[in-house]
This record gives sequence, C-alpha cells and structure tokens, in this order.
Amino acid sequence: MHKDIRLHGHIDERIEYYAIVAGEDAHQRYFFNAAEGPGAELRFFSPGNEFVIGPAGIRHTGNGGSFCEYMFGVDQPVADLAKGDVINRLVVYGAHAGEETGNLLFSERTGGQIGFDKIFFDGNAVVNYFFFISSERLGETLREQQEVIVRTIGKTLKRSPAIGAQDENAIIAEVLGLLDDPKALFFLFKLINTHHREYHDTFRRLYFRSKKISDDDFAGLSAIANRYDIDRYQQERVRIDIMYKHPANRRIVDEYRNILINCHRRGEISTMENARLTRLRTLSVRNKIPGALFYALDEVLKNDKKLVGPEEHDYIAETRQILEGLFLHEREIESTINREDLVKLLHAKKRATENRDHTFEEILLDSSKLCDEKIRDGADMALLEGFSQIITYFDRYDATSQVVSQLGFMENVRVSEEMIRSLLGNRSAFEGLREGFFEELFIADLLENKYLGNYGRKKVTVLMAGLRRIEENRLTVATLLEELLAIDHEERLAITLLEHVRDRIRNFYSKYATKADQDALKREVTEDLMNRQVIRDEIPDRLFDETVLTIKKEAIYLHNLLPLIIAERDSALREDFLENSGLDRFYVEELEREYFELNELDLAELYQIRKGLS
Repeated sequence: MHKDIRLHGHIDERIEYYAIVAGEDAHQRYFFNAAEGPGAELRFFSPGNEFVIGPAGIRHTGNGGSFCEYMFGVDQPVADLAKGDVINRLVVYGAHAGEETGNLLFSERTGGQIGFDKIFFDGNAVVNYFFFISSERLGETLREQQEVIVRTIGKTLKRSPAIGAQDENAIIAEVLGLLDDPKALFFLFKLINTHHREYHDTFRRLYFRSKKISDDDFAGLSAIANRYDIDRYQQERVRIDIMYKHPANRRIVDEYRNILINCHRRGEISTMENARLTRLRTLSVRNKIPGALFYALDEVLKNDKKLVGPEEHDYIAETRQILEGLFLHEREIESTINREDLVKLLHAKKRATENRDHTFEEILLDSSKLCDEKIRDGADMALLEGFSQIITYFDRYDATSQVVSQLGFMENVRVSEEMIRSLLGNRSAFEGLREGFFEELFIADLLENKYLGNYGRKKVTVLMAGLRRIEENRLTVATLLEELLAIDHEERLAITLLEHVRDRIRNFYSKYATKADQDALKREVTEDLMNRQVIRDEIPDRLFDETVLTIKKEAIYLHNLLPLIIAERDSALREDFLENSGLDRFYVEELEREYFELNELDLAELYQIRKGLS
C-alpha cells in the first residue's frame, strides 16, 4: 500500500501549489528543498528528474509532463474530441506527432520552462497538474522512459474523471497501480490560479442557482475580474465550461457532440442526424443553454461534412427535428413537446398539404411506428402521451381545415349547429397554443387566396366574427347558424340566377344595356324560375343588378381584353382585370379555355400567361 508526503503553500497571492510524492516508501525519501529570499524557488527532485516552482513559473528536466481537465469547447484537438471519452489534456515532455505518419515521436530533449500565464492559458484556467516518475522499470534513456509512460498511463490520464474532480488520491492510485513497480515514486504537482478560482467558484454558485446571471450578479463578477485583471478570454473560458457542466445543459450538449462525432467518423451528416442536431439546438434555446456551447463543436466537427440525402423543404426538416426530439428522453434529455413545437408542426402540416408533399405523412407514420415499438419495449408512457397530443392537434387541424375550406370554396355546404360547436372547440384549442393562431392557421391565407369568391369570403368573415362574439357571450350558436344559412341561401339564388340570365342573353337577347331591356329580362327570368318552383318570391333588385353587371364584365373580358392579352402576352393586364373586377376566377379560367379551344390556340400559351411567363 502506498504512502505519500504532501507540501502545500503559495508562491504569491495568485499561485497556490500542492506537491505530493507517493509510493510505498515515499516517507523515507528526501525529495525537495526550498531557497529563501528574493526569487526563492521550490525544488523537487529524484535521480534524473527535477521540477522547480519559481516566482514567475516552472522549469523541469527529466521525464513526465502535465495534464489537466479540458475546458469545454477550448482548444481540444479533433482527435481527442472525436473519441468522445477523452476528457483530459496530456502533454508529455519531448513528445510530438510525426509530420508524415502522425504517430507520436519522442525526443531526449525534455527540459524546459513555462510561465504561469502560459500554463493557465494553454491548459486549464484554474487547475493544472505536472508530474514525473522515478522507476527503474521505465528504461534508461529519456526517450524510452517517456514512451513507457505514455504507453502505460497515458490512456488513463486522458480519460480519468479524477483529474476534473481534483481527487489526488484517486489519481495516485490509478498511476501507481498501472506502473506495477513497488519501488516507483510518483511526483505530482498541482498548481492553482486563485484569482481564476474565485471567479470560477462565484460564477458557478450563481449560475447553478437559477441558470441565469442577474445584472447585479454580473456586476459582482465584473468587479472580481477587474480586481484581479482577469482577461476577457479567460472569463469566457470559465463561464462556458461551468455552463456546460450544469447537468441539464450537459445532457443536451453531450448528445449533440455524440451525434457530431458519429458524423465526423463517417465524413457525412444524414438528413435524420441533421434533424436531431437542429432539434437539440432548439431545445438549447428553450432550456436557456448558451449557443456558445455549440459553436466550437460545430466548427470542429460539423464543418465541411456532406449532408447526405436529397434537399428537403424547411418545414419537412423542422418536422423531423421536433418528432426526433420525442425520443431524446431515452438519454435523460428533457424534450417534451411544447406549444411552440405544436405551432411549428401545424404550420408544417399546412404547408405539406398545400404542396401535396407526402413526405410529411411518411415521417409521421415512421414516428408512429417507432413510438409503438418503444412503448412495446417498455419506454416511458410520457412518450405516447406526447405523440398522442400531436395526433390530436392534427385531427383538429384536418377537421377545421375541411370545414373552413368548404365554406370558402364550395357551394351548398351543409351548415349545422354541431359544425359550429366543433369549430368553437377547435378554435379554443388552437388559440390556447398562441393568441390569434386560429386565424393565422386557417383564415389569413384563405382571405388572400385569389380564388376565394365573394360569397365564400362573406361566409368565412361572418363565421370568424360570430365565433368571437359567441366566446364573448354576445351571440348564440343558433343566431350564427341563421346568418350563415342566409348567406348560403343567397349564394344558391345568385348561382341559379347567373346561369339563367346567361342562358337567356345567349339565346334571346343580343342587347341588355337599357333599363327597359333589363326589366323585361328580369320579368321573364322570374316567371321562368317560379314556374320551375326554383324560387317563391321576387328576385331582389340588388341581386339581379349584380348578375347583369357580372355578365357585362365577362363579355368585356372575353371580347375585348382577352384577345389583347393573348396578342401581347400581357399577364399584368389579365391580373389587373381579375383583381378589380371581382369575377370568379374559376369561371374566368373556364371561359379562357373555351376561347382557346374555339379558336384552336395552343393551351400552353395560356398557361404561360397565367404564370406570368414571357
């Protein structure tokens, strides 16, 4: 069983040190001396080895090196970062990578000196360890000794959590156990920057308390940095490292890193992996995890990696990200679906429907199968609850979208109290996600749709106003139903009237410009529709006048404007007329098609004009 002797002290107000010699007979060895006066130094030694701590830094000869815990996101070589389990920086004196092979090479030139500023800049900002070993089993030359040290304890030192925990007893036990030499002595030196430690400990205490730093707290941190003249780079290193070590942050960042490591090894990022990475970034925002924790990882591991798979729409990528997030809880990452996620998914569903993009449904189906498999294999039921919530909102979306679209674009839609009550419930659910979301999701784009007719616009507008008034207890469901039915009745009458007036004009009237002609036309149409029992009352003057005006506009377009539009391929003139005339676009497009067929014109030209192509 090993014994150790420890020496503790301060070089000055900034640098604190611990010097330890450990081994089975360490208590019988004389291993240091201390000079006094200005420029005093502490000298630690064994045959062939020396380590000196002076006022400005350290110097060394013999074997050994230094190690420290990597600070997150700072100067960690790709080779170490990509291994995943490498958490410590190890420097062996006289060792360097070969230019051609990259293999580690060793030199007899192991001596040197390092200033304290450089130690805490290149290594850990707070704590760094140096060491050398006295053992006859290491070999005779320094090259041999360093190679044996790397081969014997290098892997452990790069992966040992004892270093970050500053557990010197565990470090000593690990090293001496691996050396397997009863006579070996392990010399360990711990250097602490007390100024950085105060800043570190203060920030950690404040940040771990609530994952945020108030203005007053930040002012206190700034005062510490100013008092000790801690440069901004060191402050940033300390803050990022502490934020990473918060358990809630670390799970997400580690998962992000692990995905990137797998991508780095293959040299490519799949569509699914990219979705998971973006999802984790989204979670980081929700969980108040600073973006700085991801920047270094992205720069080292993600840059220049090929994204595999066909490019996909942003809403599809976002859907993958969110649905992938459902399964992150298996890695103890909090990834519940929140209102913001549901809003994004519903927007994605809307866009997929508009684009007839079946990829969205395929992703949903795959996620559903995976969810079933996870539950079957014993996963947390919260997974099923999260997925069920999504499906419920999708069902609400489908039901609402169908009703609103029918009201807007279809004629003779059956409107009922049950339909209105269903819309009220769905509207309440969508408004619960975000105020105004119901109108944003179903109404805003609909009202901007150029194919929305006048009556469709009336029904949708009355519906929206009515639902709001019902929620405010200023209207009943029955009254809103009456209003919608009245519009529907007028729409049916207007459609019937337009068909009959067009037919009459086409077959019997070449002129209908005068008031007398129009009165005669109205009497004949009214009599005809009553005889057929289509109507029971007189046709309202307003409705008849609108019908005649519509037919006049159609005639002007067909006989005057359309030939000019075709000749000059003038899409702007066509669009201007349609927007200002208020004519039904569906019917106008039917007129255009009939005109092209009647005159034996190429329909491809019509499609180009409609698209605004020259």
